Amino acid sequence: MHIVIRRYQSSDRKDVETLFRDALEEHINPAFIYAMTQPLHITLSLIVYIGTYVMSGESVVLALLVGGFWVGLVYFCCHEFYSGYVRARLRTDMQDILSYYLHNLDNCFWVAEAEMDGRPRILGMVAVEAKNDPGSDGKKYGELFRMIVSSTCRRTGLGLRLAETVEDFCKERGCTKIVLSTTSTQRAAVALYFKLGFKLVLVHTQSESLSWLVWMTRVTILTMEKDI
Repeated sequence: MHIVIRRYQSSDRKDVETLFRDALEEHINPAFIYAMTQPLHITLSLIVYIGTYVMSGESVVLALLVGGFWVGLVYFCCHEFYSGYVRARLRTDMQDILSYYLHNLDNCFWVAEAEMDGRPRILGMVAVEAKNDPGSDGKKYGELFRMIVSSTCRRTGLGLRLAETVEDFCKERGCTKIVLSTTSTQRAAVALYFKLGFKLVLVHTQSESLSWLVWMTRVTILTMEKDI
């Protein structure tokens, strides 16, 4: 498969939005499994089931109903964490990619395109935004965003090519490093970033989602950097 990496065009919008939504929402089920297998949630699940069973006069049905509500709440939180992020981004930078990324010479948005079934198809994307590095005498760094590879062509080296495209662009613009954020449940992405030479510099739970929702998902945010 011959894949070409090029700059985003307005005609790509629908395909890019679909790929973005599908790629982010595929993390919902793994995040739910991760949350439910954490020691804290295992303990809470047992407390909910056993506590309801005892307090209801040993009603198995009620214990199952309340326990099912608890499991459903955890799933809702995992779903909302990712789908809510998608909705927020489609109202901000992804709403007008041309204006946000391509009207500034220090920002860019690329798509990876290949011919499939007789028509061009978007199989990946990545973006970068230049920012001033505080306390560094005017130096800039590039923040990597929207790094996505379609499930149809993973483990083909496309992620590496997209990251190299960002790195080359940042070097040309005089940036001293690249910064990115990802989540702890996106293990394949985290492994790729380590392979590319990124270092983990911060682990936190601060996000645009409600704090209780993030707590329920047991997800942490990873900030990574690479000097260039």
